Amino acid sequence: MSKLMRSISGIRGIVGDTLTPQVLQSHVRAFLEITKAKRVVIGRDSRPTGDAIVQFVAGICRLSGVDVVDVGLSTTPSVELLTTHFKADAGIIITASHNPLEWNALKFLNNKGLFLGPDDVKQLFALADANQFCYPDYRTMGKYEVAPDADGIHIDGTLKIPFVDVEAIKAKHFKVAVDAVNGAGSFIVPRLLEQLGCEVIRVHCSPDGTFPRGAEPIPENLGDLRKAVKDNGCAVGFAVDPDADRCALVDGLGQSIGEEYTLAIATDEVLAQKKGSVCVNLSTSRMNEDVAAKYGCEFSRAKVGEINVSLQMIENGCVIGGEGNGGVILPALHYGRDSLVAAALVLSWMAHHNGGPEKFVAENPAYVMPKKKFELGDKKVADILPKVKAEFAGWKMDERDGLWLGSEKSWVHVRASNTEPVIRVIAEAPTAEEAETLCSKVEKLI
Repeated sequence: MSKLMRSISGIRGIVGDTLTPQVLQSHVRAFLEITKAKRVVIGRDSRPTGDAIVQFVAGICRLSGVDVVDVGLSTTPSVELLTTHFKADAGIIITASHNPLEWNALKFLNNKGLFLGPDDVKQLFALADANQFCYPDYRTMGKYEVAPDADGIHIDGTLKIPFVDVEAIKAKHFKVAVDAVNGAGSFIVPRLLEQLGCEVIRVHCSPDGTFPRGAEPIPENLGDLRKAVKDNGCAVGFAVDPDADRCALVDGLGQSIGEEYTLAIATDEVLAQKKGSVCVNLSTSRMNEDVAAKYGCEFSRAKVGEINVSLQMIENGCVIGGEGNGGVILPALHYGRDSLVAAALVLSWMAHHNGGPEKFVAENPAYVMPKKKFELGDKKVADILPKVKAEFAGWKMDERDGLWLGSEKSWVHVRASNTEPVIRVIAEAPTAEEAETLCSKVEKLI
C-alpha cells in the first residue's frame, strides 16, 4: 500500500513515506502555477498530521506570493463552497478522505470550487515532477488570515436550498443520530441538524485525531451508530467519512441500508419538486435510474470521480446527481459531494412522506450491490480488462472508465481505483446470488 496515489482526486500517500515535504512542496507549487492563484482557501480534516501540513502548505503559498485563507477543521464540501464565497482563485483540501489514519492528501480546487479536470491534473503532475520553480523575494510574501465561523457559511447555504423544507422538518422534531468518525463533520453536521429542529445523538463526534471505526461509512463499520439509533429511538442515523463529503444511512429500525440509498432518496425529494436531468457515476445503483424514470426525467452516467460527474452535470444541466458512495451533488448549492446537503434532503423527504428511510426501501425496487477490491500486485488493469470483456461478450459495454458491462437490470464495473493501489469490482443485480456470481466471474480473471 506504500505508494503515492496521483489522480483527478489529487495526491495522497502515507505521511513520512510517500507523502513527504518534498512531494508537498513540488505539487503545491505546480498547483499555484496552473491556477495562477493569488488567493487560496485551505482546510483540513481531523487527522493528526493535518495541522502541520496546513502550516507547511500555507507557508509555501505565502512564500510564493499567494494570500491564504485558513478555514481550519473543515469538510471537503465546505472548502469547495468557501473557495467561491471568499472569491479565492483556488482551494486546497488536506484530507485523505476514507483512507486509514496514516494517510493524508491534497485535493486541488479551481476558482469555481471544482476539482481540477484531467488536462489540468496532467499538466500539474508534469510540472511537479520537473520541480523547476522560482520564488519571489520577501517583499511580495502572501498574507495569512483565519476565517471566522466558516461552518456557519456552509450551514446557512444548506438551510436556504429551495428543495429543503426547513419548516416541515422542524415540525417533526426528529430525533437523529450522527456518527462523524471523529472527523471534519464532528461539529458542523450536528450543528446543522440542530438548526433543523432535530434532537441529535452524537456518536464519534470528537475530532481528536483518531478514527474509532473504519473510515468508510459502510455497514460493517456502523455498529455503534446502529446501537445508538435503536437505544435512543431515533428516526434515522447519519454516518459520514472523515472529510464529510459522503453520507450513509441507518434507518429507523436500526439497520444499515447502505450508502446507495442516500442519493436515491435525495433524488426522489428533488425530482418531486422540480423535474430535471440526473447524472450518476458508472458504479452507482440503478435505483437512481428508476427514480428518474418515475418522474419522466433524463438519466445518464459519468466516469467515477467527483469532477467527472460534476462536469457532465454542468453539460447536461442536471438538477441533482452524485456518486453512490453517499455523495450527493446538488447544483442549487454547489457542484461538490456534500453530506450536509444529503442529510437535509433525506430529512425533507422523511417530513414529506411521514416515514424514515425504511419506507423508501419498502416502496422501491431493491438491488444487491457487492463492492469488492483486490490488490493488483504486479498485474496491470489493462491486461485484465480484455479477459473480462471476453467473459461478458454480448453485454452492453462502456469503456470510458475501466470496463462497465450491463444486461437488463444487472451490471458489473471493473476499474482501477483513483485513491488506492487496487482494482475495484462492483456489481449490481436484483438478488445477492446474481450479484455475487458477477463478481466471482471477474475475480477468477484477476
